[in-house]
Amino acid sequence: MTQAPATPRRTDRRHDREILALALPAFGSLVAEPLFVMADSAVIGHLGTPQLAGLGVAAALLTTAVSVFVFLAYATTAAVARRVGAGDLTAAVRQGMDGIWLALLIGAAVIAAVLPTAPWLVELFGASGTAAPYAATYLRISALGIPAMLVVLAATGVLRGLQDTKTPLYVAIGGFSANVVLNVALVYGAGLGIAGSAWGTVIAQCGMAAVYLGVVIRGARRHSASLRPDAAGIRACAQAGVPLLVRTLSLRAVLMIATAVAARLGDAEIAAHQIVLSLWSLLSFALDAIAIAGQAIIGRYLGADDRDGARAACRRMVQWGIASGIVLGVLVALARPLFIPLFTSDPTVRGPLFTTLLVVALTQPVSGVVFILDGVLMGAGDGPYLAGAMLVTLALFAPVALAVPALGGGLTALWWAMGLMMAVRLLTLWLRARSGRWIVTGASR
Repeated sequence: MTQAPATPRRTDRRHDREILALALPAFGSLVAEPLFVMADSAVIGHLGTPQLAGLGVAAALLTTAVSVFVFLAYATTAAVARRVGAGDLTAAVRQGMDGIWLALLIGAAVIAAVLPTAPWLVELFGASGTAAPYAATYLRISALGIPAMLVVLAATGVLRGLQDTKTPLYVAIGGFSANVVLNVALVYGAGLGIAGSAWGTVIAQCGMAAVYLGVVIRGARRHSASLRPDAAGIRACAQAGVPLLVRTLSLRAVLMIATAVAARLGDAEIAAHQIVLSLWSLLSFALDAIAIAGQAIIGRYLGADDRDGARAACRRMVQWGIASGIVLGVLVALARPLFIPLFTSDPTVRGPLFTTLLVVALTQPVSGVVFILDGVLMGAGDGPYLAGAMLVTLALFAPVALAVPALGGGLTALWWAMGLMMAVRLLTLWLRARSGRWIVTGASR
């Protein structure tokens, strides 16, 4: 008896199950790093304002140092997923090991750069005289955990490429729990103050990296993949990551320009901007979780030489992005009266906050599609196009955002400029997706 051909509805249901199975755990692991910072803030906040201010500066520097290397996760996910689709699990795990070795090399270089320059870096970021010593202490100690943090990124990419997002979720939960316990024990029990918090975070991050390495090493032995560093493989990983690094730095530049412009608008506007940016980042996690599922699924289809499957998965995930954006937008619009009092009682902050959040709500459907197409093209290994598109976006956004104060605009105008930035990204990504040039099949691009 021949099997009935899959109907579009049946295909959509299969894609829905795949997306949910990958996206829900991915969302949990995405919020791990913000939760680390929140736990540290909660513990250090009781030590005093200078200590908390020092943590704020050091955490911003650490987040920047790690986030620019997020390509370790993204590029590894796409490369491993392709080989999974091609049925070569040995090469998939070997590719993942190359990414992990690259993470260790980058981590060592970052430590070498941060340790001697920590006081200068915190001064550059404007830390006050009372906060600077605490910021330098936290930064120097926490820098020792950067290799572990980068290994976590690369190993997370390996597991995502293997279509496993549950293990990263479990490791994130365990790491967060250990971080809280260690922070309390070392800060208060051992009396180490802010240094205890930094050591607690480093130990938790090293523990997470050790668990990931154990999982990957077991997979390597099971599939007879070499664990030794391979210069050619590491170099290939670095070359694949460079375009994604350019893309990430361009995106970070957009956010830094927006914050700088908000600061020029006044104290109330920058305070409101920080609240809006925090919410925008949280919404991004939800959309990025679907994008991560897209990276793994698209890479697998392309590795299996399944062009139609890749197109169908892309189409379905775009529908998910639109629907998710609409739902999140409606929630933001309706929850504004409840959300705003949680963060401020100052009427000068509430005014711009109320209208700006409406802009964020209205632009969420656009954001939904942007995140999905970004993930699809990453899964296809289309890094050079993503880098070029983001540079174009930055070039168009910067003059518009910088003109806001000169034209007498406020925070709402600035976030309309952010909406324009997302619209430009949508156009560039949609044109690429529609062209089909991203569909390059095979075990490697």
